[in-house]
Order: sequence, then C-alpha cells, then structure tokens
Amino acid sequence: MIRRSSLSLAVLAAAAPLAALASETFLGLAPCALCLWQRWPYWVAVLLALLAGLLRSRGLLVLAALAVLVSGGLAVLHIGVEQQWWPSPLPSCQAPTASLGLSVDDMLKAMAAKPDKPCDAPTYLIPGLPVTMAQLNLLYALLLGGFGLREALRRHA
Repeated sequence: MIRRSSLSLAVLAAAAPLAALASETFLGLAPCALCLWQRWPYWVAVLLALLAGLLRSRGLLVLAALAVLVSGGLAVLHIGVEQQWWPSPLPSCQAPTASLGLSVDDMLKAMAAKPDKPCDAPTYLIPGLPVTMAQLNLLYALLLGGFGLREALRRHA
C-alpha cells in the first residue's frame, strides 16, 4: 500500500509544476521569480516519494508530503506579496533602484533584455475568477500534502 501511495504522491506532485509550465506554453502566462520558486519543492517531493515507494519508507513519504507543504508556504509568501501585505524577499521581484555612482546609461545597460513579471502582479488562470495562481497552488499543496501525510501515517491492514 505504501508503494501505491508513494506513486500517487509522486505523480500528483509532478502534475503541479507541469501544469504551470503548460499554462505558460499554451496560455501565455508569464511566471515571476516566486512562481518559479514554488515549483522546486514539488520536484523534491517527486524524488522523495519515488524513493519512499522503492524503499517502502513511511519516513520518506512524510518528507515528500512536507516538501509539498513547503511549496504551500512559498505560496503564502507569494500571496502576501500579491496582496501588498509585505515586500518580496527576492531581489528579482523588486524594481531596480538607482545607486550612488551609477549613471542612467549604466542602469540601462544592466537591465534585462526582457523584463521579468513582477511578483506583486497577480496571475489569474481563469478570467473573471478572482483566484490567483499562487492561491490555487496553496490550495493544491495543502490538499496534496495532507493526502501524503495521511497516507504515510495510516495503518494499512
């Protein structure tokens, strides 16, 4: 039973960053730096869940579920940035500021060729539905992390 639960968690964890990538590719949604950070814990969860299934380890399955919940924590951080409750801790999310000694030419040369999407600009998957991608990720991470923890702690007959 632990193998089936581990495989389910691995597949569902991989689905989140793959769905985000599909939304970029097919819907033209641009990710910000915080969006990209939220994907990494899912890949860690995939690896841990696969190892948990291979080794029949409940401990690794717990770690995989916790990795998913880390993405949920990053989603909370992102939601706070989107709602302007706090600034983003990532320098790539913030607008460049002038430093003493830099000329306008120096600042223009330092700019990226294509500007990144700002982290405080919410991205909505479904127009008219006031739920951002970060909020959807939080919900998904809570549900998937809860599933993983339940399966890891459940006594199978």
